[in-house]
Amino acid sequence: MKPAQFDYVAPASVPEAVAVLAEHGPQSRVLAGGQSLLIELRYRTARPALVVDVNRLPGLSQVTVEDGSVHVGALVRHAQLERARFDDPLAELFRQVAPYVGHPPIRARGTFAGSLAWAHPASEWCALAMALDAGIEVTGPAGARTVPAGAWFRGAFRTACLPEELVTGVRLPRPPAGAVAAFAEHRRTHSGFALSAALVMLRLAAGRVEWVRVGLANAADVPLRAVEAERLMTGERPEPELFAQAGALAAAEADPPEGPHAPAAYLRHALSTLVRRCLARAVHHAGTP
Repeated sequence: MKPAQFDYVAPASVPEAVAVLAEHGPQSRVLAGGQSLLIELRYRTARPALVVDVNRLPGLSQVTVEDGSVHVGALVRHAQLERARFDDPLAELFRQVAPYVGHPPIRARGTFAGSLAWAHPASEWCALAMALDAGIEVTGPAGARTVPAGAWFRGAFRTACLPEELVTGVRLPRPPAGAVAAFAEHRRTHSGFALSAALVMLRLAAGRVEWVRVGLANAADVPLRAVEAERLMTGERPEPELFAQAGALAAAEADPPEGPHAPAAYLRHALSTLVRRCLARAVHHAGTP
């Protein structure tokens, strides 16, 4: 099916883009990477009167490492994160997660911030943002604001972004030095959406878990951070029995959807297994027996 007719504009600055969005409101849609929007246009699940192409906006294509955070501009492509080489544990997590985002052509065009704006429950980047307490930066007629990931996701394909606001970047707190990362995903096909996915970042000190974050994708209608599993592990020795308990807790926190390819009970079991594997892998990378 071809898209319904729409008008097109390519503003040259963030203020100009915001002014256009403020004028047209819900009748407009933002085009960055377009890997989600074009599907909606093709199937006419989205029929905007105006498409606002933000690819020419300056200053939004950089990854910036600062003292306490890593800032990802709104036009940073998945492929940039797949090649991340900056000196921070987050770079390793980016490199592990990015290859699971579609095919290379999709990663060459799609954006990290766009994934958060689309808010698909199975999105790997959304789970990462939730696990690490990211702040999503938006600019609107009233000015700029930062929305914590926990308040950003309102449900499947629903966010706190207002129709007249533009996502300009994402700020991720830097994990503590020495933290290690692991990611695992279960899906039916190489390029399909995740049936279940889990990511872990942790830091060990004196043979115990000092700091840990656990994120889950396709575990509910929003990405989840497995807080109870994190609490269980903090201060404990990283042993297989603990990994299994943490996986079971993470699965218990989840409310995965019943789907045509797997019932919810199967997805909970998959989440438990993936969390356990990620914990074991992360501890192995940390060099602790």
